[in-house]
Amino acid sequence: MRAARRKPNPLHARGIEHVDWKDAALLRTFISDRGKIRARRVTGLTGQQQRRVAVAIRNAREMALLPYPHAGR
Repeated sequence: MRAARRKPNPLHARGIEHVDWKDAALLRTFISDRGKIRARRVTGLTGQQQRRVAVAIRNAREMALLPYPHAGR
């Protein structure tokens, strides 16, 4: 069995060092179609980057730039 290849970091690939809550297009790539924040193992971010992205998503939600998770029943 081969070792799994590490997923490329999407922020490093775009040359982004600071995640801004006003960049809704970037933040949309880190949320699912239901509005949930994607896990770190899915996004390929580092732990520190994931926390910064999560905070930026929460701020963008407060400013009505991104949707809150949908409670699908």
